[in-house]
Amino acid sequence: MTRPLDPTSIELASRLGISAKVGVVAAAEQISPTLRAITLRGVSELAGVPGNDVMLEVSHEGRPIRRRYSVRSANTELDEIILWIATGHEGPGATLAREVQIGDELDVVGPRGKIPLDPMADWHLFVGDASSLGAFYRMAESIEEPGRAIFIVETPHPDDAVTPNLPEGIGATGIFLDQDASLGDAKALLHGLAAFAFPPDEGHAYLFGEFKAMKTMRTALLDRGLANEQISVKAFWRTGSANADHGEPDKS
Repeated sequence: MTRPLDPTSIELASRLGISAKVGVVAAAEQISPTLRAITLRGVSELAGVPGNDVMLEVSHEGRPIRRRYSVRSANTELDEIILWIATGHEGPGATLAREVQIGDELDVVGPRGKIPLDPMADWHLFVGDASSLGAFYRMAESIEEPGRAIFIVETPHPDDAVTPNLPEGIGATGIFLDQDASLGDAKALLHGLAAFAFPPDEGHAYLFGEFKAMKTMRTALLDRGLANEQISVKAFWRTGSANADHGEPDKS
């Protein structure tokens, strides 16, 4: 029997027209120097479709705030979801991921997000940083055969280049780059993009990561000939400023 939901979680879910449940931590594993996998039981109905995320209630300076994390995978039989949370920085969400214990209970609100996989695309280009890998891999694993997934991802450590379990009929290309020390300038991602020739047919690009870097990459893709409707952008964080209490970076 789990504890009751915080009333603010109930109000938030009602306002957004989604659901809220208490998730129980079933596992916590460091899968790379930067990424920690957190398994939450009892909340699989909140996972939504690949590309969606959930909001976790975390404590910060004695008060509850929200942080959003993409769902890496969902298992309805076990009623579990897995989140890959980046822990290579200081922040309330990263602290929670590092310190959470099996049996801990967390308020979960979801699903959130408006960027699903484009079912009409012949190839899918995923561009971002380590914080995007959970979303990217869940989306890529849902591509219908035949199809193609291309990953251009910068990571703080080479061992963060963990790989997905893609269907046999999905072609995959991975370009993993050392994250530039001056976060947000997108230099490494631009080099990776310049080294890659777009496949024929129709594609779709998903840009998930730091706010300024993703703006730069969007411009670069437009310059390469992609149309606005072929590019989806989702900023997870912003260099130099903490996300707001609702989990979103400053987008002004």
